[in-house]
Amino acid sequence: MKSVLLSIRPEYVRKILNGTKRYEFRRSIFKDRARVEKIYIYSTAPVKKIVASFCIDEIIEDQPEELWNKCQFFSGIDKNAFFAYFKDKEKGFAIKIKNLDPFETPVDPKNVIPDFTPPQSFRYVNIDL
Repeated sequence: MKSVLLSIRPEYVRKILNGTKRYEFRRSIFKDRARVEKIYIYSTAPVKKIVASFCIDEIIEDQPEELWNKCQFFSGIDKNAFFAYFKDKEKGFAIKIKNLDPFETPVDPKNVIPDFTPPQSFRYVNIDL
């Protein structure tokens, strides 16, 4: 099984941690998604730490309009920002979060990932936190 590190802005990380955002939206998704067991949340600047992990409940692949219809109440994002994010995309992905595990002490990725650079969207990682 594989793990993935997702870069997520702090405002959305807070919503994931407080339960108002139960879906993480992506314009593209990791290729080997059937083998991805755990997702780590990297909170981007100014936090710059791995703050939690979760398992994938399901990944919904659909047109943005359908994703919004299915996920809007737990999207953690307003409608305008959602559609701006998916502008010019025919399809998108919603990763449904389950078994969220917030870390008591956020982890500096440089301590667990050699030659760490923040992923633009995601990267495969071989860590167990």
